[in-house]
Amino acid sequence: MAASRTRHLCSVAVALTLALAGPAAAVSAPSAAPDGLREVLFVGNNWDGTADVIRPSGDYAKIGRISVVPDKDARMAEINTDPVKWIYFQAIRNSVGEGHDQFADDMYSTPDGRSVVVSRPSFADVVSIDLADGAVNWRFPVAGYRADHMAVSPDGTRVAVSASTADTVHVLDIATGRQLGSFKTGDKPHENVFSKDGKYLWNMSIGEVNTDLDGPGWDWTKGDRHLTVVDATTFQQVKVIDMRQRLDAFGLEDFSDAVRPAVFSPDESKLYFQVSFFNGFFEYDVATDRITRMKTLPKNPATSEDRTTWVNDSRHHGIAMNPAGTELCVAGTMDDYAAVVDRASLQEGPLVPAAKPYWATVSGDGKDCVVSESGADQVTAIDFATGRKVASVAVGDHPQRVRLGRVPADWTGPAGS
Repeated sequence: MAASRTRHLCSVAVALTLALAGPAAAVSAPSAAPDGLREVLFVGNNWDGTADVIRPSGDYAKIGRISVVPDKDARMAEINTDPVKWIYFQAIRNSVGEGHDQFADDMYSTPDGRSVVVSRPSFADVVSIDLADGAVNWRFPVAGYRADHMAVSPDGTRVAVSASTADTVHVLDIATGRQLGSFKTGDKPHENVFSKDGKYLWNMSIGEVNTDLDGPGWDWTKGDRHLTVVDATTFQQVKVIDMRQRLDAFGLEDFSDAVRPAVFSPDESKLYFQVSFFNGFFEYDVATDRITRMKTLPKNPATSEDRTTWVNDSRHHGIAMNPAGTELCVAGTMDDYAAVVDRASLQEGPLVPAAKPYWATVSGDGKDCVVSESGADQVTAIDFATGRKVASVAVGDHPQRVRLGRVPADWTGPAGS
């Protein structure tokens, strides 16, 4: 918790030295859950191996908690008897895990609200956890030795997961865990995004993020990084986008081309994405296949300029857009703030202090941006209209991904938990 307090002090410094004004309005309609279900937010506590379930808007009060590692003893027994698995398990703990195991990277609930599907980096798998009793419904070991970001299809029936050490994305039936297909990517696949119609799947590979060769002159050592677009039914490659070429054309030869979190505009004509080491984001026009705008966000003066001190080559990691498509929300991970940015003008609003915010998503009613503060073990909601903080709620150790989902209307946790 000492690190959390340090992060908090840095956040205060940001608020005092960098806060800017620039509110903008957003209009959106609440989403509805089917009869017998309620909409919630799942918060994956990566180092805990738990997921907190909270209200999707309003006061964001906690509803319940589940363990996403009920089979931990069995998994550890497997790892401890396999020298290669043990080496990778330790490597994950001591590199991307910052000295901790990674048990809950990403998660989505099933359409019927009965289960939650979770990718577990340290166990190199995806599991379905029954929300009624907390047991494992099915388990899918990914290729290689680490599972990472996921995406769920618009109809909720398919889930894609990046197998980061195998340069592969698996697409699974969310109800059974059966693999429907897979495809190859660039080095270290990371973010996955389905198109709104479910026809296409985009993957962003980030390459090697755990070396200290972080200067621009060494960027070539990070591997083959590109966006891979596939047909989401046949899993055949449709297009490969090398952002190195697009960044060079924009005059940014020294910038990393490792695309991190990304979000489409509502009409999917524009893609907004973050890259390694950069405090800001880019706008990419899909039709013309070029970068059209760049937004640089303020630096926190308390943040070291030594890139090797930035977690996993991040500077900013987490971006979301309100349903109206008028506002973006950015998690300034290493700069200890989050901010709403007007999409038209690219003017940022107030810098909201946040301790190592690791992700950004949209609330159930579309009014707020919800960021995970991994350095303070809480999630914070920021009003899209004003750019101001509206609520914070304590969660487990090192929250990362936050996803909207569904649970039974009367659910408060697995039986006997």
